[in-house]
Amino acid sequence: MIKIKVLQIIDSLNVGGAEVLAVNIANSLTDVGYESHICVTRKEGDLKYQVNKNVGYLFLERKRIIDLKALKKLSLYVKKHKINRVHAHASSSFIGLCVKLLNPKIKLIWHDHYGNSEFLNERKIFALKLFSYFFSAIISVNKTLKFWAEKNLACSKVFFINNFVEFRNLSQKTKLNGVDEKRIVMLAGFRPQKDHLNLLNAFEKIVKEFPDWTLHLVGKLYQDNYSKEILNFVEQYQLKDSVFFYGVQSDIKYILQQSSIGVLSSKSEGLPLALLEYGLARLPVVVSNVGECGNVVTNGKSGIVVEKENSLELKNALEELINSDEKRKTFGELHYKNVINYYSPKSFLNQLVKIYTL
Repeated sequence: MIKIKVLQIIDSLNVGGAEVLAVNIANSLTDVGYESHICVTRKEGDLKYQVNKNVGYLFLERKRIIDLKALKKLSLYVKKHKINRVHAHASSSFIGLCVKLLNPKIKLIWHDHYGNSEFLNERKIFALKLFSYFFSAIISVNKTLKFWAEKNLACSKVFFINNFVEFRNLSQKTKLNGVDEKRIVMLAGFRPQKDHLNLLNAFEKIVKEFPDWTLHLVGKLYQDNYSKEILNFVEQYQLKDSVFFYGVQSDIKYILQQSSIGVLSSKSEGLPLALLEYGLARLPVVVSNVGECGNVVTNGKSGIVVEKENSLELKNALEELINSDEKRKTFGELHYKNVINYYSPKSFLNQLVKIYTL
C-alpha cells in the first residue's frame, strides 16, 4: 500500500478562513500519523507560527502568475519528499495544476473556499473549468458550492465536508476593552462580504439603550474605501468609546473567553471558521442566513439566524441575547455541543483521508 504524503498549497498565511483550515489540516494530519507538508506560494503571515515543527514547510516567494523559478522550486520539493497528494486551497488551484502537469502521478485535490457563494452567477468559470479536468477530487465548504461544482466543472468526484476548528494558540496577549460580560465580538477581515456596516447600524441603536455594552472587531483593516467607510461611521456616530478595533490577532481563544456574544453580519459566506470558533468558546451567536451558517446553528435552535442586510432584525436579535443571561448561556452550550459533535477534527479527517485514498 502506498504511503500517503500530502502537501497543502495556500497563497498566504495571513489570518483567514482558507488559510486557517490549510494550517489546521497540515497539523492534524501529523497528529494521526501522516507525512504532512504545507507550501505557501506568495506571502507568509501570522499563521506561520502555528505550523507544527513536524510539518514540512516551503515558501515559494512567488512574484507573478507564471513564476518559473517558484514552480521549479515546488516541483523539486515534491520530488524530493515523494509527495503523492497535493491539496490546493482556493486561488492556489493554478499552481496546483502546474505541479500536477510537472508530476503527473500525483493526485490533485482542490478545496473550494469561495466566500461569495450567494453570488455564484458572478463567478468567473473558464479557467477553473479547464483546471478541473486535472482534479482528482473537489472539496466544497458548503452544499451550494458542491452543487455548483457538480454542474459547472469537469471533475466527477465532488464532496462537501464540514470545516473543523481547534484552538492551538493558547497565548493571552489581547486584552479587550469594555466591561466584563458585556462584550459583542466579530471575527472577520474588513471586506464588503462581511458587511460590518450592517452590524454598526444595528449597534449604533443598541448602545443608546445599553451604553455599557461594547463591540469588538477583530480582523484586518485595509487601505480601501470599505475600511474608510467603517472608520468614518464610528467617528460620525461618536462610537469610539464603544467600538474597538484590534487588527489581526492570533490568540483567538483568549479573545473569545473575554466576550459574551459572537456575531457575523455577512452578506455571503461559505462555512465560516469564526462561527465554529464561537461555538468552541461556548459563545451564543447571531448570524446572517447565508452559506452554511443556518445549518451550523441548526436553523435557530442553537443560535439566532437573521436575514442578511437587515440591521433592524440584527439589532433585535442582539438585544434578545443582551436582555437574557439564561438565553446566552443556553444558546452558548447548545452551539458548543453542535461544534464538538459535527465540526471536530476527527470527523473531518476521517472523510478527508477517504478522499485522499480514492
